Amino acid sequence: MARSLSNILLKGVAVFPAARSSKMVSESFYYNGTRYSTTVPHDPDTHEDFRPTSKLESSGLSLKDIVEQDVKDNPVMIYMKGVPDLPRCGFSSLAVRVLKAYNVPLSARNILEDPELKNAVKSFSNWPTFPQIFIKGEFVGGSDIILNMHQTGELKEKLKDVSTEQE
Repeated sequence: MARSLSNILLKGVAVFPAARSSKMVSESFYYNGTRYSTTVPHDPDTHEDFRPTSKLESSGLSLKDIVEQDVKDNPVMIYMKGVPDLPRCGFSSLAVRVLKAYNVPLSARNILEDPELKNAVKSFSNWPTFPQIFIKGEFVGGSDIILNMHQTGELKEKLKDVSTEQE
């Protein structure tokens, strides 16, 4: 009886999507309509050694400096809702699909994880909406602008000297 119960549990875990994934994309996920969270923010029962930390906060740089460094160091930088492998809105998904068509290295930050980062990016670019795409240090715009540039051939010209070898 115990063996069959453990087999049922193991089979249940094997079909659980997070068990097959080697990386967790966000701090929460949904399975069969139920939301599961991988963090326990501000829980007094959680020891501080096990509380989640923000890599941005622990870097010692201001958010403005982080945005400037991201834009300077990455030939194609996108601030988006979600991550390129799992966009969390249609506009971010569209921008990623268009950029991936050019086979260029794509760096991204998920603005949903940090509202302060979101505000820092908005003030850096003077642009209110997301996604925000920067190419070779220059703010280009959002998904509608990237799509328009793709359709006119302007995006191909802008990305011509950005190769996948720079990754």
